Amino acid sequence: MSLEVMTILCRCENIETSEGVPLAVTGVAQVKVMTERELLGYACEQFLGKSVVEIKSVILQTLEGHLRAILGTLTVEQIYQDRDKFASLVREVAAPDVGRMGIEILSFTIKDVYDKVEYLSSLGKTQTAAVQRDADIGVAEAERDAGIREAECKKEMMDVKFVADTKMADSKRELEMQKASFNQEVNTKKAEAQLAYELQAAKEQQKIRLEEIEIEVVQRKKQITIEEKEIDRTEKELIATVKRPAEAEAYKMQQLAEGQKMKKVLTAQAEAEKIRCIGEAEATSIEAVGKAEAEKMRLKAEAYQQYGEAAKTALVLEALPKIAGKVAAPLSKTNEIVILSGDGSRVTGEINRLLAELPVSVNALTGVDLMKVRVLLVLMAS
Repeated sequence: MSLEVMTILCRCENIETSEGVPLAVTGVAQVKVMTERELLGYACEQFLGKSVVEIKSVILQTLEGHLRAILGTLTVEQIYQDRDKFASLVREVAAPDVGRMGIEILSFTIKDVYDKVEYLSSLGKTQTAAVQRDADIGVAEAERDAGIREAECKKEMMDVKFVADTKMADSKRELEMQKASFNQEVNTKKAEAQLAYELQAAKEQQKIRLEEIEIEVVQRKKQITIEEKEIDRTEKELIATVKRPAEAEAYKMQQLAEGQKMKKVLTAQAEAEKIRCIGEAEATSIEAVGKAEAEKMRLKAEAYQQYGEAAKTALVLEALPKIAGKVAAPLSKTNEIVILSGDGSRVTGEINRLLAELPVSVNALTGVDLMKVRVLLVLMAS
């Protein structure tokens, strides 16, 4: 006895169906011995000592018997048209009998169905004619449906094309709008970047200018310190070379000119009046020039107001030597100045008065307080 799968060919000839039509049916079954202990015992009990051929013969007789019985209960049409159902029915009916022998039907299929009275051929012709008729009707209906469907498809295609064209136009419009928006954003960013660059460049230029002003202020401080020392030296030199000899000369002139006092006084008054008139004219001219310079400096101050008070002071100090030169210009044309006074201290007082009025005049012309400037210079020098 073998546990391998066994193939059994079942053949039943001239078996009448339920309608009395004789048929020949060939089937193929795949069977094997069950491996469960109890069912394997049944198989051993039935087939122990028998060959495979003998086992196949027993199973074949059982299957053929069930096949003949089932053929007698079915019509030709049922057998021929639904072979799978026929084979399944055979397997279901035969399975319990062969199972009691410890055999399992793995599969059963109908291989062939034929007859010798040409019943199946006539059935095929009738079926063929019916199929041909149905086919012609189907073709006509299919052509009709195809025409209708073609028209519907064309309409759907036009609708889809219209929708697609509309969507394409919308997409194109949205694309153009997005491009315009992107271009606007890019141009805005470029403009912002350019403005930021220019602003940064302006800030850097401002820093450079502030550093230059600081350098100029330092240089001006040093120059002012040198000028102050030069002024002190000149002042001492003038005292030694001008003031004291002038006082001695004045005393001498006072003694020599006592007799001609009236003449000298009248002459001096006339000369003084002349000098005063010239001085007023020159002062008026200088005042106009000073106002023009002040207006120029005001405009500069407005332009450079970001540089602060220190820069303004530096600009005023830069302009002071020019103003002093303009004020002193008339004096350069005077060969000699004689101050007549019976009291030597009065001469000193006049000079002090002139020096005291100088800051006031400068303040009137430039708007700068020299006293504050002097204090600032002293602080910067320290």
